[in-house]
Amino acid sequence: MARWEPNARERLVRAAVDLFTEQGYDATTVTQIAERAGGLTKTTFFRHFPDKREVLFAGQELHARLLAEALAAAPPDATPLTAVGSALDALAGSFHEDRRELGAKLLVLIAGNTEIQERSAFKHAILTAAITDGLRKRGVADQIAALAAEVGMLAFDEAFARWVASTDPSAPADRRSLVDYTRQALAELREAAAALD
Repeated sequence: MARWEPNARERLVRAAVDLFTEQGYDATTVTQIAERAGGLTKTTFFRHFPDKREVLFAGQELHARLLAEALAAAPPDATPLTAVGSALDALAGSFHEDRRELGAKLLVLIAGNTEIQERSAFKHAILTAAITDGLRKRGVADQIAALAAEVGMLAFDEAFARWVASTDPSAPADRRSLVDYTRQALAELREAAAALD
C-alpha cells in the first residue's frame, strides 16, 4: 500500500484521475484503478464507489451537507445571496491546495467525456437543490431561493475553473484560495444581475 496517501478512498480517486488522464476513461478498468492505488483490490474499490464514474465525484454528500449547514448558520437577517455567499465559503473552504491540480485534470476529463459530463451535471443539480432547500428553510420564497441557488452555483463553477486554471504554467501565478475566487465570482455575478434592469 502506498504510504504517501492518507487513505484508500483518496488513493483511489487520485489513481482514477491519473489513469483516466493517461489512457482515457473508457480504456481504464476498476482493477487498474485499484492496482494503481497501491495494490488495492477491486472489492476495496466497490466498498467505496458503485462504479468508476462515481470515483470522480467523491465528496458530493459532504459538499451538500456543508452548504446546508452554512445556510442554516447564516445570520437570520442575511439576504438570500449573502446566505449563499456564506454557504459557498464553506464549500470552497473544503478544497485545499492539494486539490487544485487534481481539479484541473478533472475539468479536462469532464470536457472530453459525455458520460462524465452527465454525472457532473447531476452533481451540480444536487448541490443547487441543497442550496435551494436551505434557503426555503430560511423562509425564502421558492423562485427567489431557486434563482439565488443557481447564481451561487454559477459563481462556484466559474471560481473553480479559474482556481484550477492557475496550475497552468503559461498562466500568471495566482495562488489565491478557492474561497477568494468564489467571493470574487459571486460579487461579479451580483453586479451583472444588477445591470439586468
